[in-house]
Amino acid sequence: MSTGEAGGLDELASGAGKWVGLSGAPDERHTAAVVADRFDRLTWRDTYEQSAGLRDLADELGRHHEHARDLLADVFQAAYAVHEAAPRLRDPAEMDSARLVNHRVVDALRESPGFAELRRETAGDPYVAAMAVLAQAPALRRMLERLRDARAPAEQARAARQAAAEAAAAVGEALQAAVDEADADGAVPPRAADAVRRTVEAAEAAEAAGAQAAQAAGQALGAAEPGVRATARTAAARAAEAVREEAALMRAWGVGPGELERMPFDERARLAERLRTGRLAEWAELIGRFRQMASGERARRVENATGELVGVTLGDDLSRVVPSELANLGLPELRAVFAARYAAGELMLYDSQGEQATGRGAVVACVDTSHSMLVEGPGGVTREAWAKACALTLLDQARRAEREFVGILFSSADKLRVFRFPADGSAGLARTLDFAETFLGGGTSYQTPLTAAADLLAEEFDDAARARGDLVMLTDDECDVTEAWMRGWNEAKRTLGFRVFGVAVGAPRAAEAGSVLDALCDNLRSIEDLTDVHAAADLFRVI
Repeated sequence: MSTGEAGGLDELASGAGKWVGLSGAPDERHTAAVVADRFDRLTWRDTYEQSAGLRDLADELGRHHEHARDLLADVFQAAYAVHEAAPRLRDPAEMDSARLVNHRVVDALRESPGFAELRRETAGDPYVAAMAVLAQAPALRRMLERLRDARAPAEQARAARQAAAEAAAAVGEALQAAVDEADADGAVPPRAADAVRRTVEAAEAAEAAGAQAAQAAGQALGAAEPGVRATARTAAARAAEAVREEAALMRAWGVGPGELERMPFDERARLAERLRTGRLAEWAELIGRFRQMASGERARRVENATGELVGVTLGDDLSRVVPSELANLGLPELRAVFAARYAAGELMLYDSQGEQATGRGAVVACVDTSHSMLVEGPGGVTREAWAKACALTLLDQARRAEREFVGILFSSADKLRVFRFPADGSAGLARTLDFAETFLGGGTSYQTPLTAAADLLAEEFDDAARARGDLVMLTDDECDVTEAWMRGWNEAKRTLGFRVFGVAVGAPRAAEAGSVLDALCDNLRSIEDLTDVHAAADLFRVI
């Protein structure tokens, strides 16, 4: 290039025109791979602020990937997007070069076989969408590792694009200076003309470098593509499975969708973690089967039902009159006969054998938590798990009938915990979980828990005049009671009218005729197969 050479303004403007046009154009490159509206973006920000798990994951990934938070936002929006049947991804050409790694990750997840299944669980639910992001964290780590070699070229492409934009802006500034110095004939002084030519050459070089950097970034992304898609192939399916498992866990513990929606994000996450770990996680499936069984038994049971027909008897119950008696009402001359037979209680009625009417007072479950209750039966189910699952289902039963429920945990004579659950359901889930998790250890005493139960039923009778409570004793042991105590126990039963159901959990000897438990209970059964919830089905028909 010659220097010190004057130039015409038209010639300079022609050579710089391309760059002048670019210098004034705004850069429309996007940092988000998933197209999301303003409301979805607000939802993401709110969810991110509420979720310690998302923030921790962003910090962890951010140590190796500069744009980790943008990546998590994209994965969230892909799962959550409310207004789209499927999430829409931007064209890679519209993306900021440094975010092309994010675009490739989200595209691989979106194209994985399990993604549509995941969307059915997550669309429109910010908590579940966030949970899906966290469930895919291991896959995100592996995909970013596979794309590690593409990150540097992508950043270089971004820098090259920025340099090209700056070079274009420099052309515009140089041309404007030339315009300012041009004479009336359009002649530009050599110094100003050279400045325009130099900036044009720099812009052309920057453009070439940018194209080369973009090509290198594309090649690096393409090289990682097979491994990224292989990692993504199972990520969405596993996330969908994790989401379903948590939903089933919540249902098993009686946590309804409405309660979950009202629960703060981190509180819900802590609850899920509590239910997923320890003994509570082991019991969830058993509790779910108990609830399902009890629901079926409730459908079979009707208060004061006529039950199974076993013959014909005489009486005045018009709901059970046989058709031949009703036919007499159709004949005027026999109506007086019908009335006389009705008054005398001599109408022919269907005879039936039904379940005993349910109680009206509190439902009390006394659950043995002595050391022997930790013994496992078939399927790895402990006696404690079976007894607690049965008691929690009785809690559901009481709430449906608007009856108070009292859970009494006992072991040795000096170890007792009482959990009261009012009929209005005001005791929250935390109290239910405390009842389920508490274990006292030690030996076994019948008198302590049964005395406490009788006192509670007496208190209810005195305060609300409610009798006919139901007491369920769940134990695996046999122990003695004193004669004096037994006399008081029988007197309390007679006065308060409560029924006592006994369940010998994994201990058939405790249910033998003549045992102490047999003497204490009106109805006693033995549970030997701890995987069988139907062995207690009749309890849920009569309580």
